[in-house]
Amino acid sequence: MKVFLAILFILIACTSAVPQGTRIVTGAEANGSYRYRRNEIKILALGHNKLRIQMDLTYEYKTSSGPMANVGEASGEATIENDTAIFHPPDTQDCTITIKFLRGNKIRISEDHTINCGFGMNVSSEGTYTKIRGGKPKFDSNN
Repeated sequence: MKVFLAILFILIACTSAVPQGTRIVTGAEANGSYRYRRNEIKILALGHNKLRIQMDLTYEYKTSSGPMANVGEASGEATIENDTAIFHPPDTQDCTITIKFLRGNKIRISEDHTINCGFGMNVSSEGTYTKIRGGKPKFDSNN
């Protein structure tokens, strides 16, 4: 009986030390192409808490001459811990993009210092994206 109580105590102590709500995202969950409006983000798990990211972003608007669009792009590596990745687009200052992996094949993107991300007028990566294709995405050859 003492052995049983000791083992039970150890199990309770170990499970209470694990932060509640922490979710680890696997490579299979992360890999794929995600879309929000006209924006598309491709993600590939590289291992060692690194992701390859490619963002193709569009801001559409109407003018008296007809529909127009501003575009932006970024590619590089992000660091992931649990279910959150941090991406700093190359050649930018003070731009931090946070990628939160949600259940249901979705990601939520937020930007700090949006104006410094270098995407162009009104172009932003922010939003909740849905995975449109799983597996290893096909990256543009110049990224």
